[in-house]
Amino acid sequence: QVQLVETGGGLVQAGGSLRLSCAASGRSFSSRTMGWFRQVPGKEREFVATITWNGGIRYYADSVKGRFTISRDNAKNTVYLEMNSLKLEDTAIYYCAASPRSDEPFYNSPTRYTSWGQGTQVTVSS
Repeated sequence: QVQLVETGGGLVQAGGSLRLSCAASGRSFSSRTMGWFRQVPGKEREFVATITWNGGIRYYADSVKGRFTISRDNAKNTVYLEMNSLKLEDTAIYYCAASPRSDEPFYNSPTRYTSWGQGTQVTVSS
């Protein structure tokens, strides 16, 4: 298992930017696919972005493509989510997650991720 802690959430105006960080501790971070998901109360957890073990492959939800960038630094056991041009509908709790696989084929399914952080709130205001 790997333990995950997200930081970097907050309140930002529409059009602004935030960078989320997810620090991992435990075994084999560098060999895992990592993902970011988000959730609004009353709705299902939604896939945002994923990155394979070496950063070679990245996928994004259509709703964030071109605005968000996922990256990782395996030397620091950290994965990032750079969020630009934020919209009101980006408001959610953002969760970092780790898959046990280095290259997760079902990357947009929360059930494929076995470790989760506690989440960090992102609020976009008008």
